[in-house]
Amino acid sequence: MTLNQFLQNLPFFSIMIALISGVVCSVLPGKAAKRVNAGAIITVMILSAITLGYTLQTGTYFVYTMGHFPAPWGNEIRAGVLEALTALMFCLVMLLSLMGGYHKLDEEVEQTKVNYYYVLVNLLLTSLLALIYTNDLFTAYVFVEINTIAACGLIMIRQIGRTIEAAVRYMIMNLLGSGLLLLGICMMYGITGHLLMSNIQESVAALAASGEYHVPLLVSIALMCVGLAIKSALFPFHTWLPDAYGYSTISSAAILSSLVSKGYIFLLIKIIYRVVGFEVFQETHIVNVLFVFGLAGMIFGSLSAIRENDVRRMIAFSSIAQIGYIYMGIGLGTEVGMIAAVFHIFSHSVSKALVFISTIGLTDMSGYSRKFIRLTGAAYRNVIAGIGFTIASLSMVGVPLFAGFVSKLLFAQACVSNEGKLLPTMIVLAVSTILNAIYYLKTVIRIYVPSGVKDESRTVWGANRLYTAAIVGFVILNFTLGIFSQPFVDLITEGLHMFA
Repeated sequence: MTLNQFLQNLPFFSIMIALISGVVCSVLPGKAAKRVNAGAIITVMILSAITLGYTLQTGTYFVYTMGHFPAPWGNEIRAGVLEALTALMFCLVMLLSLMGGYHKLDEEVEQTKVNYYYVLVNLLLTSLLALIYTNDLFTAYVFVEINTIAACGLIMIRQIGRTIEAAVRYMIMNLLGSGLLLLGICMMYGITGHLLMSNIQESVAALAASGEYHVPLLVSIALMCVGLAIKSALFPFHTWLPDAYGYSTISSAAILSSLVSKGYIFLLIKIIYRVVGFEVFQETHIVNVLFVFGLAGMIFGSLSAIRENDVRRMIAFSSIAQIGYIYMGIGLGTEVGMIAAVFHIFSHSVSKALVFISTIGLTDMSGYSRKFIRLTGAAYRNVIAGIGFTIASLSMVGVPLFAGFVSKLLFAQACVSNEGKLLPTMIVLAVSTILNAIYYLKTVIRIYVPSGVKDESRTVWGANRLYTAAIVGFVILNFTLGIFSQPFVDLITEGLHMFA
């Protein structure tokens, strides 16, 4: 086996390491399971970085045929620049999210169930990696279901009334989305006779050129898009989201908000490029539907966040607006819009996980209350959490030097290339930014207004090293995406070209 052949095994190794780690964690005590989980994430992160370097060096993607059996008997993994970069970013965000919530896990989860928590995290990582790398449409559906089950478990493992209710609502809505996705895949298979993405694209291109099966093809694409839109909480399919993010464990909230919905969106982007074909997708005009619902989500998600008096539910509603940004970028129907959407997947993942992790430090030092009135002066009681929340908020608003600013700049540039959607995009971008500022900056002001009460419980720097390291890590990531954004944009551009 040559070195190149060995390196092409790394995506498969990454998926198997995450999966096997979940099995191992099921028979270990909580502390040992935590170490195995962290080791698995770090190992996969290293393998993803190596894969990224390899694809950059070769300048092309590679296909790994599992079992060396060609389609339709075998299965394929396909890795390029964008897949490796996404896997690397997802692993980094997951690791920091877990580090930020380690100190709370014993309070939030029964001691006898801590190892099962890490089983679910490993299953979630496995499914995300599979969604990123798979080149088979039905395999993608299987791991969509694994992702759903693992995410549901992460919500309800904190067994309080609201989490059980949230998990039931999450499961109902997500199974609806999964059902529509499966119907779309079945119709696509019936039309094309293939499940391998590259083979489907060839058949779809031929059908689009001949006009044959036009209506079934359109319905199939629409079903897959709607199914994944429901699962990623695009407005108005978002009703399950606030409780799911607002009442789960803090690490679960950070992971769910920053990674799970992004995994579904990444799969949708793969379907657009590698199953349907970008040009064919544009001709269906489904992009216009996604565009309208994306704009609606940007506004109504922010309005719902403004009305909230619970800081964690406010942050959860903010995610609806940010998902709207991504779908708006996809709905622009241009390569520049897709680049902006993918960049926002990364910037929002980093910023939203940071704001959740920082919030727990502020609420814990405010009598464990999540009401805004009790957060007065919280940044003085927990200095590092106050800094983390402020930086994340500035990023979400779109202040220069932070990741969120680059996202909004890219969206503004993207809409210029589509004159028909220029005016509504610019108007909604401006209104959404103002609304973001209202609910995020008012919270920042609140936590820095002195409470007038001498509080001896002020947190010193580094009181919890892992928590501090997590916030510092997220802050560095945020500044990296904000200041050194061009290399990331170049990687995304090259990765999308490999997609096509």
